Amino acid sequence: MSQSISSPKAEQVVSVDVSQAKALLQSGHQYLDVRYINESLLERIQATKIVNIPYMVSTPQGREKNQDFLEQVSSLLNPADDILVGCQSGARSLNATTELLAAGYKKVRNVGGGYLAWVNHSFPINKEEPSAN
Repeated sequence: MSQSISSPKAEQVVSVDVSQAKALLQSGHQYLDVRYINESLLERIQATKIVNIPYMVSTPQGREKNQDFLEQVSSLLNPADDILVGCQSGARSLNATTELLAAGYKKVRNVGGGYLAWVNHSFPINKEEPSAN
């Protein structure tokens, strides 16, 4: 007799493509950008409710998982919120979404393809011009 363990796995993560994500954002979903700060500062998808909390951080030892990720997310987003999680290509956001599900976030979805797919679909972005200083 086999037992099943009910912890969220990547297969249980709901992923949406960028077309679905665009429609969900227009209907009020929050967007959690989990890219590195330097990735998200210059260009990001156009969304009304957007929060950037990196899932990975640069350390003297290299790039590592942000140990404060869940704490930082919970300080800004509610587990009952409708949240889309995106990154550059969809890999970090898949891991972040899995972790959020395990932490009790019920309405969180991964944006498959991430920012790159968003740009490939010619969807609107916010682009910051580098300062001349």
